[in-house]
Amino acid sequence: MSAALTAPDAAPGRLVEMAADVRAAVLIDPAGCLVAAGGIERARARRIAGLAHDLLAVADAASGPNEQVEAQTAEGAVFAVRNARYTLACVTRRLALPALVLYDMRQTLLALGEEA
Repeated sequence: MSAALTAPDAAPGRLVEMAADVRAAVLIDPAGCLVAAGGIERARARRIAGLAHDLLAVADAASGPNEQVEAQTAEGAVFAVRNARYTLACVTRRLALPALVLYDMRQTLLALGEEA
């Protein structure tokens, strides 16, 4: 995935298209509000945005500020990567490679013109 500039409303869809194991992605602001979504309808995207925001808050409370979080389940995984301006979260298939998913997510944030 290259780091050509991408508009915020296109970033989650770009991640879903480029990363074969990503089923859905959301871009959220620091308050946890949905900015954009890809691969998922808007109502579910808002729910995932809130849950991703909460997941990072819990991780921060447990271990201090975190730039990324990964949670595995029997059916797949949830990843979140953030910088000062955005959090990008995604839901993946069960056998997704974490390092590859996180790399694609960081590249997507970089394509927004942001440090990842």
